[in-house]
Amino acid sequence: MSDESPQPGTDAFVEEVEAVIELIRPAVKQDGGDIELVAASPKGEVQIRFLGACIGCPSSEITLREGIARHLRDRIPTVTSVIAVD
Repeated sequence: MSDESPQPGTDAFVEEVEAVIELIRPAVKQDGGDIELVAASPKGEVQIRFLGACIGCPSSEITLREGIARHLRDRIPTVTSVIAVD
């Protein structure tokens, strides 16, 4: 990952988001779940989908807010929001 944050709507932005998700994925898999990138909009909104044990898990909202969203924003300041979709 580079020192400069990639601009939303670019391939570099999507690649950077994917790279951060790959860093997070092992922790999510330890609990029997997984996450996938659904979309990364030109406005900086990232949409993810929970898979496996994460579907319907009461802790998934905490995982999204305190884990996934925090890591994405820390590493990619141009991420404006992170939401889970079905």
